[in-house]
Amino acid sequence: MENAEREEYERLRRTLGTRHRRLRLCGASLLLTLAVLLAPVTVVATWVNSEVNDVDRYVQTVSPLARDPAVQNLVIDRVTDGLVENIDARKISDALADTLADRDAPRFLVDAARSLDEELKGGLTTGVRFAVEKVVTSDAFAKAWDSINRGAHTLATNVLTGEGGGALEVKGDTVTLNVGPVIEELQKQLIGVTLVKAEDIPGADKSIVLVRNENLSEARDGARWLGAVGPWLPLTVVVLGGLGIWAAPSRRVALMAGGIGTGIMMCLLLVGLAVMRQIYLDAVTPVTQSQDAAAAVFDTLVRFLRQSILTVLLTALLTVIAGYLYGPGRGATAVRSAAARSTETAGQALARKGLTTGAVGQWLRTNRPLTTGAVIGAGGLAVFLWNYPTPASVALLLLPVVVVLVILGVLAAADEPATPTDATLLR
Repeated sequence: MENAEREEYERLRRTLGTRHRRLRLCGASLLLTLAVLLAPVTVVATWVNSEVNDVDRYVQTVSPLARDPAVQNLVIDRVTDGLVENIDARKISDALADTLADRDAPRFLVDAARSLDEELKGGLTTGVRFAVEKVVTSDAFAKAWDSINRGAHTLATNVLTGEGGGALEVKGDTVTLNVGPVIEELQKQLIGVTLVKAEDIPGADKSIVLVRNENLSEARDGARWLGAVGPWLPLTVVVLGGLGIWAAPSRRVALMAGGIGTGIMMCLLLVGLAVMRQIYLDAVTPVTQSQDAAAAVFDTLVRFLRQSILTVLLTALLTVIAGYLYGPGRGATAVRSAAARSTETAGQALARKGLTTGAVGQWLRTNRPLTTGAVIGAGGLAVFLWNYPTPASVALLLLPVVVVLVILGVLAAADEPATPTDATLLR
């Protein structure tokens, strides 16, 4: 080529390269943005799906309610009030007064007996409350609670879908707490012991209104929709994020950008959860008079969701850190150099003792980027396939990943016997 032709060729190649790079950047940005925006929806949808389709997970979710002091006090108060209301203290005091009058008792005793209805009702309330409290705080009630909720879940009945019974139900614009297990135990313990007749004990469908809010129906419909799409969203987000990183001109930067974006979205989701909690508590009806019980119900129901958010947040943070450590930054270079010196020293120490890795070590040294990526990828895959990962499980998986990387580095450094020069330097 002549000089002018070569210059034109180089100019066109640079132009095409710039356009190609911009196209890749736009495509990668779009894919990563979609993945980041879908991340919080995926976390919530996965949580809803697990509560709807996994009976063990649902029972784990609602089980602590039977042991929570605030919920226990609420149930004790409501059930006691319901039972005492069915006792006619006036009728009992009148019967006692008539008996005394028939036996020619002094007039002041008869009159005193007729005025005992309030004292009698107070005493009955104390006795009934003691019996109810004994039932509610017993292990038998907790086991009955778990058993009934397990049976309710097999019929796809839970608070998220609003279909049927269970410990918690959404009925129209109210969230109710089903105290059927308490009533069943009371029917066994109170009949014949107190003045309550069997027909006077409330039925097993007795429920307590916790919250009344006109937007609950819309929230339930949204939860049902999230439960339907929940199984597909995690894979969709992973595919979108993977394609975005693969298409990006700088994959390391794209990986860090995805991690930072996901971390920000998880923080926003935690803030949104706190706001929802306050809205929920503000909707507690005057009938319940128990902010503590309502808060306990909310915190118990969403604790696995909060745990999932923190898990994704920790994973995103580790992803950003890993991306930074493989970058050109001064701190990252120092960390890599220190790690390389340490593994090299350990590997040469093994080689001096005759424990060389030979061809395997040479292959590991040559293909170190491949082996490193494979180990880190295996750790990420394990987190993704973990049934219900937690921050503790992520930390638990991080430890073997680091250990395996160190072992591979040591084996790669022990690929050949240490030379005298190497031994001298190591000393």
